[in-house]
Amino acid sequence: MLNERRTTNILLLIIVIPIVFYLLKVLSFIFIPLVFSLFNALLFLPLMRWFDRRKVPKFISLFVIVLIIISGFFIAVELVQLSSKQIMSSDTEFFAKAEEKINEASFYLEDTYGIEMQQDKNLLTQIVKKENIGTTVGFLRKFVTMLLMIAFFVVLWLAESINVHEVLDRIILKGRYASIRAFRKIEKELITFIKVKVLVSFLTGVGTGLACYFFDISFPIFWGIFAFLINFVQMVGSFVCVIILSIFAFIELETSSFLLFFILTITGVQVLFGAILEPIFMGKSFSINIITVLVMLMFWGFLWGIPGLIMAIPITVFLKIIFEQFPGTKRFSDLIS
Repeated sequence: MLNERRTTNILLLIIVIPIVFYLLKVLSFIFIPLVFSLFNALLFLPLMRWFDRRKVPKFISLFVIVLIIISGFFIAVELVQLSSKQIMSSDTEFFAKAEEKINEASFYLEDTYGIEMQQDKNLLTQIVKKENIGTTVGFLRKFVTMLLMIAFFVVLWLAESINVHEVLDRIILKGRYASIRAFRKIEKELITFIKVKVLVSFLTGVGTGLACYFFDISFPIFWGIFAFLINFVQMVGSFVCVIILSIFAFIELETSSFLLFFILTITGVQVLFGAILEPIFMGKSFSINIITVLVMLMFWGFLWGIPGLIMAIPITVFLKIIFEQFPGTKRFSDLIS
């Protein structure tokens, strides 16, 4: 009888798991801002508790946090505008040089691989087409909508309209003490991860921007912001940043030795902050197997795209702590570590 029940449970689990993943994929427009907002709300929980200890009314606490979120949003917009002004105010020398290098590359591709390129138009204008501009506008509209949804869900989390303790207690852990203990551990580790990731990404962005400035690479502010943002994609972001900047520097830098030194410099920035300082700041408590990191990056990247790549590690930490609470799943937590 017990064996039959166990077999039935396994079969049900095999059926339910694909359905859950399918729903996560189809309803990603809801789940992505919901999960993203949870991780962001964790950063403000210590501030909310500080207000509670001083008997500050909750609506005032939420008002202060909304002001902080709006201020951060305006700072981000100002940085984007600053980098845009830097790009728009640049002379046409870079674009002429880029056109020349792209033409050389296109001729090489035609001679070597037989890839035909349109020669009656400027190659840069072939890249920036009307339909591509429309796609960019659509992407920006979706991005702003998602930011507003994230901000809305953050307020709901902090106002306890969505109570994480009760969700863990009633659905997963079935015990108030166990749910509070698990939530506090999740909160502690994820806050550590988010704080360290923001700090390391900021230092990486500053280091990349300064490297571009000293090597006379165009648009250093833009590249600093780009390095800051792409660094939130664990592991993959560093490679993408180095590769794209190296291609860009190939257009601007003439001598191969100078180009090589620049590539070594930006690679050193990524290694210093990402591979050396970040593990030191994280500490030994935040331990995830490198194979697990790669698998979770591929899985959540396939499921949710770029947001999945950003949230893969926090979701893994959440699952690891939940698995630790049950003797039957503790081996999965040990495997993740």
